Amino acid sequence: QVQLVESGGGSVQPGGSLTLSCAASGSIFSINAMGWSRQASGKQRELVASWTSTDTTNYAGSVKGRFTISRNNTKNTIYLQMNSLKPEDTAVYYCFFYGDSGVNYYSKRYVEVWGQGTLITVSA
Repeated sequence: QVQLVESGGGSVQPGGSLTLSCAASGSIFSINAMGWSRQASGKQRELVASWTSTDTTNYAGSVKGRFTISRNNTKNTIYLQMNSLKPEDTAVYYCFFYGDSGVNYYSKRYVEVWGQGTLITVSA
């Protein structure tokens, strides 16, 4: 099993900054991708940023240049540095993990795991 623990949510004024973190633990054999999606009230969930095992990163157009995703390899933790926050960034942010769970090649299986979500509120 793979577990995700998110932290760092909260409230901030427009123009402010926040950093989210997501720590993956448990029986991790390999990681294909980790990242963040968000869901605003009344809207569909959308991808915000992702990191892949080829060490590439992707961002939604609406956050490009303002958000930065990074990873601590040794801790299986990813971070989302959010700068110049706008009211439209208000949403519940979910961390995700795509990869293999298991202790060895023969027992591994592909899993997609989501965090519990953390609320970001941007308002004056």
